[in-house]
Amino acid sequence: MTHAPSYYQRHIFFCTNQRSNGQASCSDHPAQQAFEHCKAQVKQAQLNGPGGVRVNKAGCLDRCAGGPVAVVYPEAVWYTFVDLADIDEIVSSHLRDGRVVQRLVLAPEVGR
Repeated sequence: MTHAPSYYQRHIFFCTNQRSNGQASCSDHPAQQAFEHCKAQVKQAQLNGPGGVRVNKAGCLDRCAGGPVAVVYPEAVWYTFVDLADIDEIVSSHLRDGRVVQRLVLAPEVGR
């Protein structure tokens, strides 16, 4: 079975979920701000659009203990981040150049 080329080269999803039951969630951190910053950086670098990068919000990605989290496809690389400088590094290294930012990769055992 042959697959058509992907519409986007890379797709990054930011969890912006807010739990109402008091459990930790990504929106307890600057997840919305990180999403907006990433979107602006991707646009400024002219990486956006078909054949480029798409930046999206997501509901719960079920890896709350590592929050805030984002995941980049098609590589399925899960990131955690602390500040906007981390987002800048993800944009320039991974989204633009295809190099995973190892220091920000979320440990595989981290879940809810």
